[in-house]
Amino acid sequence: MRTVAETGSTNADLAGLARSGAAEGLWLRAERQTAGKGRQGRAWESPVGNLFASTLVRLRPSDPQGATLALVAAVALEDAVSTFLPGQAMLKWPNDLLIDGAKLSGILLERVDDAVIIGFGVNLAHHPEGLERPVTGLAAHGVTPDPHIFLETLAESLERWIARWRGEGLGPVRDRWLARAHPMGTALTARQADGSSQDGLFGGLTGDGALILRLADGSSHVIHAADVFLI
Repeated sequence: MRTVAETGSTNADLAGLARSGAAEGLWLRAERQTAGKGRQGRAWESPVGNLFASTLVRLRPSDPQGATLALVAAVALEDAVSTFLPGQAMLKWPNDLLIDGAKLSGILLERVDDAVIIGFGVNLAHHPEGLERPVTGLAAHGVTPDPHIFLETLAESLERWIARWRGEGLGPVRDRWLARAHPMGTALTARQADGSSQDGLFGGLTGDGALILRLADGSSHVIHAADVFLI
């Protein structure tokens, strides 16, 4: 586990290390990022005291689909957060963690050859204000774990869930995700990359982890990539 005072992006740094042959399980944490990003290239604020860390997984021929690591990362992070704030966090597809409807964290997966880089940004001590959607941090709920201690907890959780993902398949991960997610029938909006959107009710996950959206006409729509919002 490596820690640096400042870097542009831990994901970008680990991508370079992956190309140079870095082994699975390497973690890089920055006390501050200057070019952190979320999904679809959104900027991610990076004040000291929050968690900015990335790790890498080397895919094996026998592994489930690499994209399903998004669910593995989500359940591992929820597991880690619950150590410090039990029973408060809720998952939203594919890997957002919410507290009282406000976003606590971001997870970004990027593929580099046979490696998947998994980046975590978690609001521990601070959270931004005035954004399009509500955002929160653990400090706002009475706990402020040290980023290094939090990362140790997260790393242990992720290692455990990756082992289950490899040994048992996606099923147990999917089951845990559903148990920690908003209830079936929750109203959602799925916004596609082209700007179009679709409203429906949460109908669970497919066997490969895609979102099932139940539409007003009684049909179901399977979504593999979108921004999803609670209505």
